Amino acid sequence: MTTTNMRALLQSNLDGPEGLALVDVPVPAPGPGEVLIKVSAAGVNFADVSQTHGIYEGGPRPPYLAGFEAAGEIVAVGDGVPEAEIGRHVIGTGYGAFAQYMVMPIAGAATVPTGWRDEQALGLVLNWATALAALRPLGRLQAGETVLVQAAAGGVGQAAVKLAKHYGATVIATASASKHDVVRALGADHVLDYATADVAAEAARLTGGTGVDLVLESVGGESFATSLAATKRVTGRVVVLGLAGGPASVSNSDLVFKHQIHVIGLHIALFGRWAPDLFAELMTELDALREVGVFAPGEPTVFDLAEGPKVLAMLENRATVGKLALRP
Repeated sequence: MTTTNMRALLQSNLDGPEGLALVDVPVPAPGPGEVLIKVSAAGVNFADVSQTHGIYEGGPRPPYLAGFEAAGEIVAVGDGVPEAEIGRHVIGTGYGAFAQYMVMPIAGAATVPTGWRDEQALGLVLNWATALAALRPLGRLQAGETVLVQAAAGGVGQAAVKLAKHYGATVIATASASKHDVVRALGADHVLDYATADVAAEAARLTGGTGVDLVLESVGGESFATSLAATKRVTGRVVVLGLAGGPASVSNSDLVFKHQIHVIGLHIALFGRWAPDLFAELMTELDALREVGVFAPGEPTVFDLAEGPKVLAMLENRATVGKLALRP
C-alpha cells in the first residue's frame, strides 16, 4: 500500500455534529492483532451523535477522528495477523470510521457475506447482533410473549421487530407517526406514536392489563420510566441498550416497591468482550438466520463523507429512518 494520506471527518469540539470537519490526515497503521481496511462505507449510529457532545461514556475526546463502524477490504495487517487476511472484506468496529482507511481489531471483524456489497453488511455486528442479544440470551424471549420495541424505526429497532416476529412474539412498536407504515411493514402487530400515545397504558390494554413480557429500551430520558411502567410485574424484563433521549435512573426503592421487574444492561462491544463464547454463539445464530432468509442484505441510505455533519444532525433530530451510511 503506497497511500500515505486520507480524508476523514475530525470532531474538534463538543458542540455536536457541527463540530465535524473534513480534513486530510495520515493513514493509520495497524497494531498487534489489528487490520487496516480501505473503507467502502461507514455506518452512522446514534452513539456517533452522543460522542459529538461528549456524553458517550468511554468515547474519545476532541480532537478525534469520528465514526466507529465500517465495512471494507483489509489492505494491511498488524503483528500476529496472518498476511492471508489481506483482501478479505469485513465489517467491524474501531475508532475513526468516517475516513478512507480505518484500523480495527481482527477479533471483532466479521466477513461480509458472499454476494453482499460492503455497505449492505453495515449493521450486521451492531444493529442485528444487538437486537438478537437483547431478545434471546438477555431478554430470554419465548414464543407467545409480547415485546415492546421502543424507537422501532431505527436500525436496532427494525432488526428487533423482524427477529421478535420470527421467534413467535407479539410486537408492540413505538415510532413517530410518519414512520408507522415502515414499522408495520416489518411485521409489528401494533404501532404507537410515542409523542401522543400513553404507551404504558396502551401496553396494559393490549396485554389484558398484565403488561409486556419484554421491553427493548433504547431511548432513555422519559421513555425509560414508560418502559418500566409497561413491563409485566415479577417476570417482565427490560433490556436497556441505548440512551438517545438522555440519562434516566431507577432506584433500589423503585425496584422493591414499584417496579418488580428485571432490568438488564446491554452494550454489544462489552458483551463481546466479557462473554466471548456467548458472543460467538450469538453470531453463529445470526448467520443461521441470514442463511434461511430471516433478514436480507441491508440497504442503507448512503451519503458522501463530506455530508457527515448534516447526516448526524438529521439523526439527532430523528428525521431519518433505518440505517445511514457515509461513503468516503
